[in-house]
Amino acid sequence: MSSVAQPYPGRTGLAVAEAKDELRRAIRAEREKRTPRMLTRAADDFAQVVGDMPQLRGVSCVAVYVSRPKEPGTIALIERLAQRGVEVLLPMLGAGLQRDWAWFTAADDFAVRAPGRPPEPAGPGLGADALAEAQVIVVPALAVDTTGARLGQGGGWYDRVLVHANPTAPTVAMVFPEELYDAEVRPLPQQEHDQRIDLVATTAGWQPLGGA
Repeated sequence: MSSVAQPYPGRTGLAVAEAKDELRRAIRAEREKRTPRMLTRAADDFAQVVGDMPQLRGVSCVAVYVSRPKEPGTIALIERLAQRGVEVLLPMLGAGLQRDWAWFTAADDFAVRAPGRPPEPAGPGLGADALAEAQVIVVPALAVDTTGARLGQGGGWYDRVLVHANPTAPTVAMVFPEELYDAEVRPLPQQEHDQRIDLVATTAGWQPLGGA
């Protein structure tokens, strides 16, 4: 969890948005240091940790994000879920912040539709309301803290899309171990619109957040 090596805004008096941006830059810089081999090994570990979570036992539909190169990898997890018969919902970003979902068919169908955006499935799109079918939702994060506060990439896509989730579906953030923050020591900066997360998974294991 928290350590002296964890990035954290060092200047006092920062506005929340400024503190978030400073922390995002620092965490992204740390992620850039991971080699392809390290990332591949981590993706395999994530697939095992998340795939074996009791919340995913016996479910028929899970929503998972499609990872970008330096994010905690999800392709191994997606394929593992599909192999055991789970239907996997994947995000389609559409124009601007348009919210949409499509079923996973094969990793070969993924395409990067705009620079800097994550790969997306071919579709067809199912609409934003399709997220309500998911019994568990795996979300990206740059960091989470022990209260369930999540630091996203800054676009607000997941904060908007989670309003369509089934309220009984737990949300799981995937982060590298050093990106889990002790909220009593280093709480993540949060704004009113930020959606809190129920569970966190790292390569070392998983745990509930905020008393979930």
